[in-house]
Amino acid sequence: MTAQKLFALIERLGLPRGVVNLVNGAKDTVDALLDHPDVRAVSFVGSTPVAKYVYSRATANGKRAQCQGGAKNPVIVLPDADLEEVTRVTAESAFGCAGQRCLAASLAITVGEATRAFTQAMAEAAVSRRVGYGLNEGVEMGPVIRAESKARIESLIQAGVDEGARLVIDGRNARIPSYEQGYFLRPTILEEVKPGSRLAQTEIFGPVLGVMSARDIDEAITLVNRQPYGNMACLFTRSGAAARHFRYEAQVGNLGINVGVAAPMAFFPFCGWKESFFGDLHGQGRDAVEFYTEKKVVVERWLKV
Repeated sequence: MTAQKLFALIERLGLPRGVVNLVNGAKDTVDALLDHPDVRAVSFVGSTPVAKYVYSRATANGKRAQCQGGAKNPVIVLPDADLEEVTRVTAESAFGCAGQRCLAASLAITVGEATRAFTQAMAEAAVSRRVGYGLNEGVEMGPVIRAESKARIESLIQAGVDEGARLVIDGRNARIPSYEQGYFLRPTILEEVKPGSRLAQTEIFGPVLGVMSARDIDEAITLVNRQPYGNMACLFTRSGAAARHFRYEAQVGNLGINVGVAAPMAFFPFCGWKESFFGDLHGQGRDAVEFYTEKKVVVERWLKV
C-alpha cells in the first residue's frame, strides 16, 4: 500500500512511461524478473532464506545482485553506561514500530553488574509503554501487521521459555479496549537467554527483547560474533577504550556507540555482513551508485590516412 501511494506521487512527475514500474506478485513474478534477460541488476530486502534464493538465482542468470537478509542486532550494555539513557533508547529500538524493522534491537548483552539494573529498568519501560491504535493520542506502539505474525511471535516467546529463558514481562494475550480483534502484543522481555538457542538466533520481528549476560566486554563481543547475522550491533559505555575495542572486533557491518539504531545516513553504504547480506556492493552511498553503473573501458587507435 505504501509503494502504491509513492507511485501515485511519482506519476505526477510526468516521467516517460516505463521509466519506473511497480509490479505486484508472488514467487512466479519474482522468478520472471530474476530470469528475464532485460533485467540486469536486482536489489532485494527481506528474510535470509529468500535473500539467498534471490541472490543464487539472479547470479546464476549473470545478473548483479545485492540481497539484504535478516538480522538480530544485539546491544551490549557495560556497567559504566548511563542507565537512564540506555533504557530509553533501547526501549525505542526494541519496541518502536512494534519491533517490525530490520534494525530493531532484539537482544541485549549485559556485562557484569549492569545485568540487574538494566533488566529492571527495561521491565519498567516495557510495562509503561502505551500500546493501542496508532492514531489515538499518546499511543507509543501499535499492533503487528497480521494474525500470522502475532502467532509466530507468540510461538517464539514460548520457545524461549521452553529453552530455559525466564519471562520478565509477558506481552502475550494483550487486550486493547475497543480493538479486541487487533493483532496486539505488548512489549516482552526474557532474561537468561541461552547462547545458541532459537530465541537468541532468530529474527523475531516483534516487540520482544531477549537478555543474556557476559562476564566482560570480550565475552560479549564473542557472543555478538557467534551470531549468524551481521547487520548491526551497538555498545553503551562511557569508556573510549571499550568503544575502540568494540569497533575493531565486532563482526557486523553497522556499528553504534551509545545509540539504539546504527542506521547510516544515505551517503554511507548500509553494510550488513554474514547472513545479513549477499553480494559485494551494498545499498546507499557510493556502493549504490557503483551497483547501478556498468562501466566500459574503451581503447582506440587511429592510423594516419
